[in-house]
Amino acid sequence: MRAETESDRGSKLIEVRNLEKYFPIMKGVFQRHVGDVKAVDGVSFDVGREETLSLVGESGCGKTTTGRTLLRLLDPTGGEAVYRPGDGESEVDLFALSKREMRPWRRDLQIIFQDPYSSLNPRLTVGNIIGEPLRVHGMTSGAETEERVNELLVKVGLRKDALNRFPHEFSGGQRQRIGIARALALEPKFIVCDEAVSALDVSIQAQIINLLKDLQAEYRLSFLFIAHDLSVVKYISDRIAVMYLGRIVEIAPTAKLFANPRHPYTKALLSSVPSPNPRARKEHIPLRGDVPTPIDPPKGCHFYERCSLAEDRCKGSYPGHLEVGEAHTAACHLLS
Repeated sequence: MRAETESDRGSKLIEVRNLEKYFPIMKGVFQRHVGDVKAVDGVSFDVGREETLSLVGESGCGKTTTGRTLLRLLDPTGGEAVYRPGDGESEVDLFALSKREMRPWRRDLQIIFQDPYSSLNPRLTVGNIIGEPLRVHGMTSGAETEERVNELLVKVGLRKDALNRFPHEFSGGQRQRIGIARALALEPKFIVCDEAVSALDVSIQAQIINLLKDLQAEYRLSFLFIAHDLSVVKYISDRIAVMYLGRIVEIAPTAKLFANPRHPYTKALLSSVPSPNPRARKEHIPLRGDVPTPIDPPKGCHFYERCSLAEDRCKGSYPGHLEVGEAHTAACHLLS
């Protein structure tokens, strides 16, 4: 595990500014560029050292695209992502690097995928799946690789005899543990958890979440936790960023967001969370209409057409983020 100074702890590890990811729409025999799907449209946030920032929102809002673009699994259309590795190394803009220049930094930046079935190569044994990144980056070889793989298997709650078995021999929860071990192999500092528990049973979800929290404390990891289950997010997050149609509409510490949501969309989202108490009375805020298309989003506030509190100014311009509390910002004209 890499050493980290006290001055590094608590500071910003990654700072993302105006991230854009557009997917071009091509049409006709000559494949003319006729428009773009604006999957992520000007997103800004930061992740501190040893912090978990969660991205939440409806399906299709751009959460997964944000995470994958940040790791350069997708090439960004615009913006910058400043990574501060610490340990005396200079900061670097990940989006300004070529693929060759990006390769050394991939050790620090890893991902846990949503689907524990399709994310593991069915032709490789568990030992090869976890050991491959170690060999590719020249960190270990031979018996040393096997020893490191065995150590990782134990860390994620699997037996050493899993080394020579294939992915199809494991349950979904066990496969996700293998994916976590693979992500840990290179001793990263930052991991994107892309819906890492959404495909698992509820009881298994709890085990994986607790495992992630334990590993975060032991290895001093930072997480970008992408999810739609707000009960899971409430348990694991330090801060939460709420996304709607490719943009972040509110960011706040977890307790503050649940206690006092300020953006109308956040209020509607939280009102949909079922209460474990069947007698509890809770106001449900319905959302009217459908989510607008990311090909041609509204000119003003993207939430304007579905917001029951919308005013004329909401239609005219997109609101900037306003400070509505300590470390709490929201993008809504009604708060100004």
